[in-house]
Amino acid sequence: MSTYVVVNTYTHSVTYVTNKLLLTLKEIINLSGLSPAKLANQWDVLELGIHTWLESRHLKEIVLEVYNPKTDKLVGRWDLAIQYGYSGDSSFWVNTEEIRYHIKKAGLWPSECEYRVVVTTESGRPNVAGWSSTTLRSTDGFVKQSLGTTLDGAGLGSNTSYWRKV
Repeated sequence: MSTYVVVNTYTHSVTYVTNKLLLTLKEIINLSGLSPAKLANQWDVLELGIHTWLESRHLKEIVLEVYNPKTDKLVGRWDLAIQYGYSGDSSFWVNTEEIRYHIKKAGLWPSECEYRVVVTTESGRPNVAGWSSTTLRSTDGFVKQSLGTTLDGAGLGSNTSYWRKV
């Protein structure tokens, strides 16, 4: 009698990448001078949506929008673009040092700023409770700075970039 063990690597990748994406958002928020309390309060909904859409391969990008609540204008933004079939070394890693360096380079946001997490998905995505449609704030007057690949989950990865004022 033979025993076989089958491991669904993609399922492990989705779980790992979901966790690391959320922890990356938390680190960006915290190190940029904002309170992570709002993120913590939304964690379960964010986790369910990101995990569901990574698993179905509908998730394109996670955006952290920081804005002035008085003017509703963008103050800063971080983009985590998803890479399916990323051809890295098939290991599990996140480059937190690169992210920390660029957080310091971008500087602190005023403490009165608000933020929200927005995702872009492919059409036909499954609906997830707690999520609704919205539009992103304008990036006019900002320039995008790419950090490159900052996360690899054995073939499922993320490119990170942030927007700074020109």
